[in-house]
Parts: sequence; C-alpha cells; structure tokens
Amino acid sequence: MYPKIILDLIEDLKRLPGIGEKTAERLALHLITWDNQDLNHFGNNLINLKDKIKYCQTCGLLTDHDICQICQDETRTNDQIMVVSDSKDVFSIEKTNTFHGKYHILGGLIDFSKGIEPKDLNFDQLKLRIKDNIEIIIATNSTVEGELTAQYIKSLYKDDNIIVSRLGYGLPVGADLKYADELTLIKAVENRQKY
Repeated sequence: MYPKIILDLIEDLKRLPGIGEKTAERLALHLITWDNQDLNHFGNNLINLKDKIKYCQTCGLLTDHDICQICQDETRTNDQIMVVSDSKDVFSIEKTNTFHGKYHILGGLIDFSKGIEPKDLNFDQLKLRIKDNIEIIIATNSTVEGELTAQYIKSLYKDDNIIVSRLGYGLPVGADLKYADELTLIKAVENRQKY
C-alpha cells in the first residue's frame, strides 16, 4: 500500500522503544509534512548522535565533551558517588535537584542469563574513583538484575573504609528509575539507607 521508502521508515521507527506499528505509521506520515529544512535538521541531528555523543571519561555519562558537566562541576561533593545502570537514570535523578554528588554509570546490570558479567560493566573505572571515607550510593533498579548488581558492589567494598548505601525503597519493586516520577525519586534519594 505505501511506497517502499515509507515502509522502510515505518520499520525503522518501530525499532524505537515503545513505538508500535500504528505509532510508527503515524510518525512516518507526519514527517512527510515537514519542509526540507526541518527534515534536513532532523536528519543531521540523527547523524550527529554517533559523531558527537560519547561517554564521559570519568563517570561514563553520555556527553558531548571528554568530561561531562557533572564531573567538571566543582560545587558538587566528591564524597558521594551514586552508581547507576545507565545515563537515563542520571537524567531522571538530576531532574529532582536533590543529589549533589557525582555519578558513576555501569553501562548495564549484571545479568548472567544474557551473558553480562561484572567484567562487561564499568567496574574498573569505579575502583579507580573510590577512596577512603567516601559514600557509594547504589541506585540500581529493584529488579533481580539490579539487586544482583547491588550485592556485587557491596561485596567489592565490604572490607574497606567505605560507606555503601542503597536508595530508599520509595521505588516500587520491579520499577525502572527512568519511569519513576520526581517525587518518588526525591524520597528514594532522601531515604537511602546503609547497605
């Protein structure tokens, strides 16, 4: 029914999370209504994602600089490092404006069923950043994988002079941080407990 280019675009859009057949079709048909300048701008932004976005050399956050703005911010405390699964979690927590430490992005969670082991995640860089009298705040999801990763982090520092805490359970069990509302995240940060 549709020309091949539209069908191809629909298939591409369906690969995005949360986009099904009907939404992809609606988006593709909407993009046709854009003028050439808007389409070129949109296309260039997509191309630039791979060219200009990289991972912060310190924490692993998505950024367009070698060191992200959070790591460069001298007003943030260096005594707290919140460990999260991915950049989306940092962006969600930052919206709450309640945490003023630094972050560390693992790049996923331990999941043996998918072959993801600790060596596959950003633990080596975390070890380089940890020193005595620092608090590690574990902010992984309250899923099986999140809990397994949290337990692994706890085991890494059990004999060190490190405070290991976990976000408070204002978050529902099985929830992803990126889907939590701001108030829930605020309470989770405020009510974290030693882990």
